[in-house]
Amino acid sequence: MNRGSHPLVVSLASLPLLIASSAAAAPVPAEEGLRLLGEAVVPHQLEYRGTTVGGLSGIDRDPCTGEYVLISDDRSYLQPARHYTADLRVDERGVGPVEFTGTAPLRQPDGSTFPPPTANDGNAVDPEEIRVDPRTCQYWWAQEGNRPKTPTSPDPVIQPSVLKTDATGRYLGQHHLPPNYEITQDERGPRRNLVVEAITFDRTGSVLTSVLEGPLLQDGPLPTTEHGALVRVTAQTRTGEVLGQHSYPLEPVFTAPRPGGRADTGVSTILADPADPSRFLVLERTFVDGTGFAVRLFEATTDGATDVQHLHSLQAQPVQPMRKRLLADFGDLGLSTVDNMEGMTWGPRLPSGERTLVLVSDDNFHPQEITQVIALALADQS
Repeated sequence: MNRGSHPLVVSLASLPLLIASSAAAAPVPAEEGLRLLGEAVVPHQLEYRGTTVGGLSGIDRDPCTGEYVLISDDRSYLQPARHYTADLRVDERGVGPVEFTGTAPLRQPDGSTFPPPTANDGNAVDPEEIRVDPRTCQYWWAQEGNRPKTPTSPDPVIQPSVLKTDATGRYLGQHHLPPNYEITQDERGPRRNLVVEAITFDRTGSVLTSVLEGPLLQDGPLPTTEHGALVRVTAQTRTGEVLGQHSYPLEPVFTAPRPGGRADTGVSTILADPADPSRFLVLERTFVDGTGFAVRLFEATTDGATDVQHLHSLQAQPVQPMRKRLLADFGDLGLSTVDNMEGMTWGPRLPSGERTLVLVSDDNFHPQEITQVIALALADQS
């Protein structure tokens, strides 16, 4: 989710490409079986191979190379929409340094890069998530899509999509999302800026699961401080067949915004459990004007949840949502700050047997936000 549209005009300084980690924080237990290993911060407006590093809204670990792949949500305002690769140490000592090793622009079927958004331009792009295909090590990346502010707004309709590319950014094809993800001209479908931010593969690469950041228009109101909301989680085969669609219960907003301000909340990323295809880690990210960010990590399961793929609306329906439990509130982890956390992937297993999680924040190219890389250790519950 972009907190505001831009273009940005920036003055870039040449900065080192090797980003040192902060000192590893003392392990801080959260809920059972999870602790902080450390954090690293990428310098603001880092210049790398003619691009501005920032807006990092997705991360995945490439099983073929061991590197991490990251996607920027720059909508080609600063430079063409692009992804990065990086080496990143994750172990008991913490996380970092972060060393960028490559970047490539995302390309359209005709080989051209994506243009910045203009009025009624359906080719505009809004990249948000990236995953490495466990079978081929090609990249699958999601663009959120765009619903215009009003039916007569000049900003374009962009349908959410999952596109396939190789490491050079070459277009390889498209994965078709379920029909109820389509942005329509009437009062149904995804809300503006609350579409597809999260996708994940199962361990074998057989199933791709996607999540809407917020509820469909017909599924009920947005979360408030009084109530949460239901968002749709869809499992599909590699060829697009819907295997099931379930509802995930978003938490209420943690506090009210300042007068005249706003509160945005939703699912920013999801990660499949490698041992249990019905279990996921879900990151809920909230921004409240006057207070800042809150980020909470949940474990959730589709086991026992109602399949809602054929329900037009979730309102006034006897729906059993996914069950979930809190793993960590990032405000309790001992981090230097809690920022706009948007990407999450599995890292290497530790000698202790714990699995690691690597997360990255999206700084929105804003000087008051940061690009933060966090490593957590999670007890293996499989």
